[in-house]
Parts: sequence; structure tokens; C-alpha cells
Amino acid sequence: MINWHQLQHLKPEKIKQLQNKLLRSFIRNHIPYHPFYRSLFKKNNIGFNDIQSTDDLKKLPFTTKEDVAPTDKQPKKFLDFVLQPNKDLIKQHATLNKKIKIIFNKEQLYQEYKPVHLHFTTGRTANATPILYTSYDLQNLEECGRRMFDILNLNINDVLVNAFPYAPHLAFWQTFYAAKGANVLCLHTGGGKILGTYKIVKSVEGMKATTLAGMPGYLYHLTRTAKEKKADFGNLSLIVFGGERVPSGLRNKIKDYLGPRNVRVLSTYAFTEGKTAWVECKEESGYHLYPDFEFIEIIDKNGERVNEGEKGEIVYTSLDWRGSVFLRYKTGDITKGLYYEKCSCGRTLPRIDGAIERISEYKDFRLTKIKGSFVNLNIFFPILISHKDIEEWQIEIRKKNNNPYEIDELVVYIAPKKKADFEKLKSDLKNRIIEETEITPEIVKVELKELLHRLGMDTELKERRVVDNRKKL
Repeated sequence: MINWHQLQHLKPEKIKQLQNKLLRSFIRNHIPYHPFYRSLFKKNNIGFNDIQSTDDLKKLPFTTKEDVAPTDKQPKKFLDFVLQPNKDLIKQHATLNKKIKIIFNKEQLYQEYKPVHLHFTTGRTANATPILYTSYDLQNLEECGRRMFDILNLNINDVLVNAFPYAPHLAFWQTFYAAKGANVLCLHTGGGKILGTYKIVKSVEGMKATTLAGMPGYLYHLTRTAKEKKADFGNLSLIVFGGERVPSGLRNKIKDYLGPRNVRVLSTYAFTEGKTAWVECKEESGYHLYPDFEFIEIIDKNGERVNEGEKGEIVYTSLDWRGSVFLRYKTGDITKGLYYEKCSCGRTLPRIDGAIERISEYKDFRLTKIKGSFVNLNIFFPILISHKDIEEWQIEIRKKNNNPYEIDELVVYIAPKKKADFEKLKSDLKNRIIEETEITPEIVKVELKELLHRLGMDTELKERRVVDNRKKL
């Protein structure tokens, strides 16, 4: 494993040399044990020695979610993306694998390649996909956690409350292994559904927690509840979001609830196939990558790489993982750019711009008979979650009169702040949504308690922000 303190200050050309070396080794020593890529290399007449640098990855076709996600006809398709060495393959590729003598040791074989843990994708755009980890991977996950805490400037004296929902998803387990690896005291609450919001508030207060981690919408609810209960969050100095992009308006609303103190509100970026999470060192700094664990390229709509700082889709390649691994995996996430220049924190790690449009996070709904247009739900989140006069919100898409043959309707349920002028708020929201989508929404006022129930804030693993109630024919 590369020394982290040296790695984060390497010059870009040295990072490129390192990634070329790691990629060559990874392709030669591990991809022969990968069912999907072994077949893909053969089909495209590409030899394992043909990939000598990250530039040579262009020889490979992209991998997409459709290649990986299970279907009713192929429920175990995801296993084709798991490294599966056996004696025949090891013997066949012994000339490529310098660790052959070690690998024949069963203990080493199991440590490196036997899956022992798994996470699932959220399943919003396809069937939920299992991503498998080996013991080797869990050591990497812990190391990535240590790196995250270093970037966040946390140390062994900090106290963390993990409010991510307890589930086989990356956010909860990355936080678990990060705390373990950094020797930080942490209460893993399981989120509102498991421990309950009030008990989490009391835990933050009683433990004098310095750091709070969780989903943006839930942590907003948590800090609002803390203010209502007059809880003492005086030791809290850092909030870390995961799971969704965080608009600056939401950061400011949470800071308002916490009072006039210098609380840092930072976010992470992750996708399940990447097997780890990346964090920003300060607000809007961009997400610092681990160049010894992954190679990231940004591509345009034609599949061509863009220049540094140009907008495009994030494409991921594993460099030092086992279990489920991916080459040139199209995430479906769009960023404003990838940067290599030194960050203000002094690190020279590559950084992904924080302005990421999570295409993979929300499906597009077609609102028929309204100009036949598609509505990208990403548009609504920064508008609603950042608005200073909105406490909570939910979007419902339904058929007019509950008739499946009628037109689609967009309903926005709003719990306004107590002193807000609802008619003014309603007019403002309607105008902004029409401007962004050309769709006229219905804005409905709802009491906060009722809306929290609709959202499932303390009953669901993740709040139900968008509900599609259209009956299918």
C-alpha cells in the first residue's frame, strides 16, 4: 500500500506514472480472473499486455449499469464482475502473475479473493446490484476511511455520531470502517428508523459529539429537532453529508439552526461500484481522490475524454480492489470537471468538482400531454431544499382525477416556516419551477408533522422525497 502522506503531495506527473504502473499490474495479475473482462478482452482481440497506461484504457469499450445489474432472466449477472481465480486460470496466467507461489496458499487466496461482505446499489434505475468485498477490500475501505478523516482534519480526540441508516449500503459502512481505522469513538445509530431522532439528538448532546454524519435531508431534520428541543450541540464542529449533492442553501439553513458558531458543513461523493467514498477538505473544494485505488476519467457525450476542468460524465476504473471490480465504468454522474492543480489545503490529489448532477440518483419522469417533455427531478432538489421559507417538502406525480388515461400532474407539498408568507412562497416556487421545467405545478400547504409522516423521516431508511402515484395501464 502506498504511503498516504507521500501520495497526497505527489506531483501530477508522478501520480500519472504511479497509476500507469498500478493499472499494468492490475490488468495482468487480476483481470484474467474476471469473467466479464476476460471475455471482453478476447472478444475485442485485446491482450492483457496491451494495456500499458491509463491512456490505453481507450482501447476498451465502456462498462454500463446494464452490463452489471441483475435481471429476471439473469439474476446472477453481477457475479461476472467478481474476481474468481482457480487453479487452471492461475496456471494459465502464471507468467503474468509474479505472486503465483503466494496465491497457491489457500489462506492467502481466501484473504485476497473470497467475498465476505457486500453492499447493494439503491436500485432506483435498475434491480439492486450486489457489490462484493473481500477481506483485502475491507482493509482498503478502512484505509480510505483513515484518509477521509485526515482530509477532514479529524483525530482520535473527536467523537462521531453516525446517523446514516443501517443497511447494506456504502454510507453506513464507510463511516463504520473510517471510525474504526482512525480510532475515533463513534456511536453507529442506524438512523431515525433504528434509534429514533430524539434519541440521536440526546446522544449527540450527551456524548458531546464533535462530528455528525448522515444523509442531508435527515440531518436537516435532526438539527431542526435539536433546536426545537433546545439540545446542547455546543461541541459540534463538523457535519458530514453523504448520499446526495448538498446545495449551499441547505448548508446555510443547517448552520442557522446550530447558531452563530463556526461549524463546518462538508459533503462526500460515492457510488456503490466505486467501493469507497471521497470527501472535500472545505466547502466547494471538490472531492479529493485516492489515485492508488482508482483512475477517473471525464468524458463527453461522444465518449471522448475532456480537458481538465471541463464538464462531462465520470468514468471509473479500479486499480487496487478485489471482489467486484470495474474497468471504464460509466457512473451516469455529470461533474463540472476534474482538477489536478494543488488544492488550497496543499494536497495535489486529483479532485472531482463538487457540482455533480446525480443522474443515477433520480429517475426521469415523463409528464405526458405537457409538451411531451421529460422532467429531470434533479432540478427540484436545489430549489426546494435550499429555500429559506421551506421547512420540508415532497413531490408527488399522479394522474389527474386518478384516471390512468388523463394527463400527469406535478404536486409539490410544502411545510412553510412559521413566519413565511405562504402565498408569496407559492407564487415564487411556481414561477421558478415553470422557468426551469416549463411545467406548472400544484403547490399544496401541509403541516410539518403530517409532511414528516409522509416522508417517513423516522420510519424509512431514506425519506420519500419523490413519490410516483401514477397507475399503470
